[in-house]
Amino acid sequence: MRILLVEDNQRLGAGLKRLLDASYAVDHVLTGENGLAAAQSQPYDLIILDLSLPDTDGLEVLREIRNGKLTMPVLILTARDELDDRIAGLDLGADDYMTKPFELTELEARVRALLRRVSMEKTSLLQIGSLIFDLRNNQVTAENEPLDLSARETMVLRALMMANGRLLSKSQLLDSITRFDDDVSENAIEQYVSRLRRKLTGHGLSINAARGLGYHLSETS
Repeated sequence: MRILLVEDNQRLGAGLKRLLDASYAVDHVLTGENGLAAAQSQPYDLIILDLSLPDTDGLEVLREIRNGKLTMPVLILTARDELDDRIAGLDLGADDYMTKPFELTELEARVRALLRRVSMEKTSLLQIGSLIFDLRNNQVTAENEPLDLSARETMVLRALMMANGRLLSKSQLLDSITRFDDDVSENAIEQYVSRLRRKLTGHGLSINAARGLGYHLSETS
């Protein structure tokens, strides 16, 4: 897993990097500007963020990270011990908070806990191209923007994504969206697929039909 460490104290940063490098891939930067640029360009699993940076307040870096819809957990490190600062950081989207000085063993434990959560969340996400289906919340996004889908459109899309490119027949799709006592015909599947195709337009995805066999979801070239 990959960690971004934003810490301007070179001695502390180097020590933390050595400690964490034993288990993770760690990138260390010294400024808020470089930290934000790295977070926006690389797929990190965790950010460790100091608040007292030479060029900007770490809270502003956190604000920009969350405004950019980046969802990786953020662990704040700071010498500030005021309650207002802790509340501000948590309200802006921090996932954990440690005040300096701290024990390295506790930092390691908190890093492990946050990364365990990342691993669990990844198992509950389906993704094809820019399309992400969060199974925990039953929400679909494309390019980080929510898709406006009806309940049954959502269920059809879920079945297609879980099929991972395999063909699903109309009857299989129908089974995935109805209860035993629902009176819905296979023709309804054509309507849901048609609506989904329109809503996926422009997102690099298509629902392909194989005559007489069914449908499958794929990325467009």
